[in-house]
Amino acid sequence: MAGAYIHIPFCEHICYYCDFNKVFIEGQPVDDYVAMLLKEMRMVMAEHPDEKIETVYVGGGTPTTLTPKQLATLCQGVHDILHFDSGEFTFEANPNDLLTTDKLQVLHDYGVNRLSIGVQSFNDEVLKRIGRIHRAKDVYVAIANARKVGFDNLSIDLIFRLPDQSRDDFLNSLQNALDLDLPHYSTYSLILERKTIFYNLMRQGKLRLPTQDIEADMYQDAIDLMEAHGRHQYEISNFAKDGYQCQHNLLYWENDKYFGFGAGAFGYLGRDRYHNYGPIKQYLTPLHTEHLPVLAHHLVPVSEQIEEEMFLGLRTMRGVSEKRFYERYHLTVDAVYGETVPELESQGLLQRNDGFIRLTNKGKFLGNEVFQQFLLDEPLI
Repeated sequence: MAGAYIHIPFCEHICYYCDFNKVFIEGQPVDDYVAMLLKEMRMVMAEHPDEKIETVYVGGGTPTTLTPKQLATLCQGVHDILHFDSGEFTFEANPNDLLTTDKLQVLHDYGVNRLSIGVQSFNDEVLKRIGRIHRAKDVYVAIANARKVGFDNLSIDLIFRLPDQSRDDFLNSLQNALDLDLPHYSTYSLILERKTIFYNLMRQGKLRLPTQDIEADMYQDAIDLMEAHGRHQYEISNFAKDGYQCQHNLLYWENDKYFGFGAGAFGYLGRDRYHNYGPIKQYLTPLHTEHLPVLAHHLVPVSEQIEEEMFLGLRTMRGVSEKRFYERYHLTVDAVYGETVPELESQGLLQRNDGFIRLTNKGKFLGNEVFQQFLLDEPLI
C-alpha cells in the first residue's frame, strides 16, 4: 500500500511567501508537461506492478490552473496508470479557479473526492499584502460551486503571523472559515523561506510581523475555536470532523511509502528517497528520451528513519506508537531514547500513556525544539 503525490508547478501568480517548486504558467509547455507526467507514471509503475495506490494528492503550484481538458487527461491517467479505483483523491485549488463550475465538474466526474482550497485569510487587505489574487467574496462562490457540483469533503488553509496581522484579524478569519461549516481545516504559522519575496523583505528590515507571543495566542485561538466547533486537532496544523482526516497526509506522518510524480516531486519507497528535477526543462528532457527524471536517490539509514519516525509521529495527536516502533526497528523507544523521553516528560513537553508518546499542549507550541532532541548523535548499526 502506498500513496501518490503528483506535482503541478504552474501558477497564475507567485505568492510572496511561497517557496514550492512553481513557475508562471504563461508560455509554459503545459500540454507536454501533462503528457510527460503520465509517461513518468507509466515508467515508474511498470517497475512496481503490484503496488496498490490507496491515496492520490495533486498539489502545486496550482493544479487548477490546468484547463478542463488537461484536468480530464490527468485524472483519466491517474485511474488508468495507477490502477486507482477508489480511495481519497485530493486536488489543491485556488478560489479564483472555481468561480465557474467547469473545472469542478471535470474533477468530480473523474473521481476527485476531496478539495483543499488555499484561502489564507478572509481580509482583502491582508490578501493583497501576501500576494494573493483572490478576494474573500471569491471563497464563498468557490465553496458554493463545489457543493453544487457534489463535493462535500472540502478543506481550506489559513495562515497566521502574517505581516501587520492582528490577533483579532486572525480570529475573524477563523470565524468566517468555521461559518462555512467545512469538515476539515488547516492553519499554518508563516515560515520565512529562502528565495521568497517575504524573506528578502525581512532581510531588508521591511517586514513587520506579529510578536512570538501574539503568534502563540493565534495558534491557541485556532486550537480552542476549532475544538469548540467539533473540528478536532489530529496534527499540529490540521483539524477535522471525525472521519475527515486527510488520509494522504497521514501516510507522510506515519512514515509510510509514497510515490512522487512531476517536477521537483519527492518519493519515499522502502528506504529509497528520491527527488525529481525541479526546473521544467530538466524534468521534461529525460522523459523525452525514455529516462526517468530523477535528480538523486538517497538510501535512508536506519538512524534517519528512526529520527523521522519520531519527528513525524509526534506531529500527530495520536503520537508515536511504541509497538509499531518496535515492530519496525526491532528496538524499543527506550533503547534509543532512554534519556531523551523522560527529560522531555519532566519539562512538560511530552506525555507517555497507552503505548503512545505524544506532545503535550505546551509541546505543540515548541514542536521544533522538541523534535531536535530526537536527532541521534551517532548512527545506529
